[in-house]
Amino acid sequence: MDQSLTAGSDAPTRERVARSILENGASTAAALGERLALTPAAVRRHLDHLLADGAIEVREPRATVRGRGRPAKLFILTENGRDQFDQQYDDLAVQALRFLAETGGEDAVKLFAERRAGFIEERFADVAAANPELSPAEVLAAIFTGEGYAASVTRLPVVGDQLCQQHCPVSHVAHEFPQLCEAETEAISRVLGSHVQRLATIAHGDGVCTTCIPNQERSIG
Repeated sequence: MDQSLTAGSDAPTRERVARSILENGASTAAALGERLALTPAAVRRHLDHLLADGAIEVREPRATVRGRGRPAKLFILTENGRDQFDQQYDDLAVQALRFLAETGGEDAVKLFAERRAGFIEERFADVAAANPELSPAEVLAAIFTGEGYAASVTRLPVVGDQLCQQHCPVSHVAHEFPQLCEAETEAISRVLGSHVQRLATIAHGDGVCTTCIPNQERSIG
């Protein structure tokens, strides 16, 4: 973890604040206080520190109701903030994949990406069996979260589910080698037995990786 999150006696709480934003997406100070059982003053102190370090930034929310005061500010992680979570070996990984591409060609990179994404198919049946109350999309979210992706599911009327990954531990590597993202998407399709669509990726500058999983009923026939 980067020193900007770990320096000082407040480091453990400050890291909890940053991780809460990582795992839950854009958050207000009030939501963070409630989620982490912190006082407004404590939340503000940690947010100010994270803002000064460039780990988070403010996003102004849209005003949805007139005459009710200014909406609360939302805090999101910056690229620098994301870098501080589980990406210490990006440079080494990129160099290794470049060497693999040079010596083995694109097929070798694709094979590596498919093998890396194997955790999805390896764990899906066991996690589903152990958690029968979860939908297939929620099973995937649990698997990805276990691998450091901070995943969740949003249910969309008519369309189906959106699998959202607030964090990607290989985003910088995937920026140069999109085969990593493609292999994950293909593995998701295989375990679900239906086509899924990757709508956004952190690797390409989006704030979250989003995969659309159509209703199973609508995908048949």
